[in-house]
Amino acid sequence: MLVLARWLMRGIPYAAAGAALATLVPWLFWLGAAIAALTTLRHGLVPALPVLIAAALPAGWWWSQGDVIPLASVLLVTLMAVILRERMRWSEALIGGSLAASAMIQLGIFTPPGDTRLMLEELREGSPEIDRMLTEFTSQGFDTQVLAELVISGVTGLVVLLASIGCLALARSWQAGLYNPGGFREEFHALRLAPRELAVLVVLGVAGMLLGIAPLAMLGWVPLLIAGIALVHGVIGLKGMNGLWLVAFYALLITTWPTILIVLLLGLIDTLANFRARLARSN
Repeated sequence: MLVLARWLMRGIPYAAAGAALATLVPWLFWLGAAIAALTTLRHGLVPALPVLIAAALPAGWWWSQGDVIPLASVLLVTLMAVILRERMRWSEALIGGSLAASAMIQLGIFTPPGDTRLMLEELREGSPEIDRMLTEFTSQGFDTQVLAELVISGVTGLVVLLASIGCLALARSWQAGLYNPGGFREEFHALRLAPRELAVLVVLGVAGMLLGIAPLAMLGWVPLLIAGIALVHGVIGLKGMNGLWLVAFYALLITTWPTILIVLLLGLIDTLANFRARLARSN
């Protein structure tokens, strides 16, 4: 895809045309978001505004058709690209993206249109376990419709945030491939949260639970997860291990919850222990 990135970087009109076309095509919004992020990373927000607008217009049309994900992804990845360009820290970009995604959920942007009662009834009929869980929540005084809307909004927001992080990583790899070969690999392998950034995430998560702002608690762990993934990449890179280890790692990460918890724990410990620095010194 580096050939495509090179063509896009021939000028703002090329990037704007590519972003508009990609965002207009169903299921290619991620490419339009990555193009907007690449232009922002390379030129800054103001020069990249024509590209952002070109991507946002068809994404806005999709929003009018009931699909909020393309426009939310374009805006979210652009925000993270601005932070990454200005601060040169992935951790700060991830925290900023998580806060923005949490705000979108809290504002109801991802709330499904219409009545969710029919969806709840279908879930009850299709899964006795879900039916028992919802019955238990009802007996405890929870409004199951509100709870269902929160879960749907939270899952959608999580998908948008992860997709936006993927788009930002793609854009950064394009930028490195064009102007700094090998830079993205080195940058991502070094990604870890500073102790103060971890403290910010903990405070936000606790504040979210105490103040009833559930999205903060739901998405606050995402930067820690990405830091854990970067740790695995960094260790495999330092050890010179076969790339099949990464394939196996992602297969486990996608299919098993314990792997996600282990990666979160590794990211947490690495904030204090800095495994990669210790491993580099030992090597």
